[in-house]
Amino acid sequence: MGYVDENLMPGEKVVCKAKIHWLIFGRGVVLFLVGVLLLIMYGDLLIFLLGVVFLIDAVIKRSSTELAVTSKRVIVKTGLFSRKTMELNHTKVESFYVKQGIFGRIFGFGTVTVNGTGGGSVPVTFIDSPLEFRRKAMETIDASQLRQA
Repeated sequence: MGYVDENLMPGEKVVCKAKIHWLIFGRGVVLFLVGVLLLIMYGDLLIFLLGVVFLIDAVIKRSSTELAVTSKRVIVKTGLFSRKTMELNHTKVESFYVKQGIFGRIFGFGTVTVNGTGGGSVPVTFIDSPLEFRRKAMETIDASQLRQA
């Protein structure tokens, strides 16, 4: 059970969650494989260990980052050892900014930045299908605001 599920208010339901894209492991896998080759051929351990460090970093980031839209709020949580959270009521969400480079467009990942009124913003990198997440989030927020009006 993650941060989002543990911090739901009474009557609040998770509408959609963003996932971290599998490509976050790319750099670690490449360094790990090159490191294995160098270890076998030359006995050099440095690149292998660097690959392991990058893989561990990716696992920690993927397991400790949450981005969700509930029936009442948008919740962003990052970090394992030091936690950073932002929780915005639907009425306080100003926009979702999506940034995708060329590789992000090809492989389907990007950075989603949640902007709140009053200047608060949190970027979350390597989000899988960021445009789809933004669309679902905006639909949920629009529906919530229509119900309140």
